[in-house]
Amino acid sequence: METERRSDLYEEWKKRVFLGPLPQGFLRVEEHSIQEQQEAADEQAALALHQLQLQSMPTMHEPHVGTLSITIAQAKLVKNYGMIRMDPYVRLRVGHAVYETHTCSNGAKNPHWNKVIRCFLPPGVTQIYVEIYDECSFVMDELIAWGHIDIPQQVLQKGETREGWYMLSGKQGDNQEGMINLVFSLVANMTKGHPYMNAPPSVVAVPSPTMFGMKRYPNTVNVYTTPPAAAAPPVAPSSMPNAEVELKQIFEMFPNVDKEVIKSVYDVNQGKKDITINSLLQMCE
Repeated sequence: METERRSDLYEEWKKRVFLGPLPQGFLRVEEHSIQEQQEAADEQAALALHQLQLQSMPTMHEPHVGTLSITIAQAKLVKNYGMIRMDPYVRLRVGHAVYETHTCSNGAKNPHWNKVIRCFLPPGVTQIYVEIYDECSFVMDELIAWGHIDIPQQVLQKGETREGWYMLSGKQGDNQEGMINLVFSLVANMTKGHPYMNAPPSVVAVPSPTMFGMKRYPNTVNVYTTPPAAAAPPVAPSSMPNAEVELKQIFEMFPNVDKEVIKSVYDVNQGKKDITINSLLQMCE
């Protein structure tokens, strides 16, 4: 009799423990928790985007010694990585600002961009950092080559125009990945005298070779915008009435070179036709 009573009590205990109603909200995520997490993630993303915009877009209130013009003409690389022809583009850094060119489709080892980038030159910056990427469709863009390039002293101190080939590093080794063709010129900020007379010691912050190795997304805004004019700039030679005939002749001589590139080279050479033609011939070699 006692055994049967214990058996009945045990069965009743099992029903209450294992078959009783589940507590409210068991195995259920509260809706307000998901909403709070999403709001926190959105806030962090907005703060990160705002910080990136502040770093990449200089304003007129930031100190600068002048407007630096960099023509990214072409590159000669030693190797085509991958099974198909590479689609290279250039990303460069001047101070804390980052700029990009368009992609040269099927450029492989000899891409041409002929892209003119104009930016403010911060005080003390005498070097730029250049990277060349292969644009990929389904994976992260591959870093092909990079290099730290000194801005020629003739550009910084005398405002001259200098064109040259600069060595690049990469998987092949230091200064073994090929060369990039750049043209430098500088329009000094005349409100403060000579740009480097009272400049602080040169302190250049450059990223590591993999710092910018993130994937680019479509529909992004190009960052190589022309900064607004700080003061009345000098009249460009290409805007002079007598330059129209010379520029037309140069356009006909170099039909494959972008007209804006030709105008830029013409301006930095102070409207000298012969020197402009020689510079363009070197760029097209």
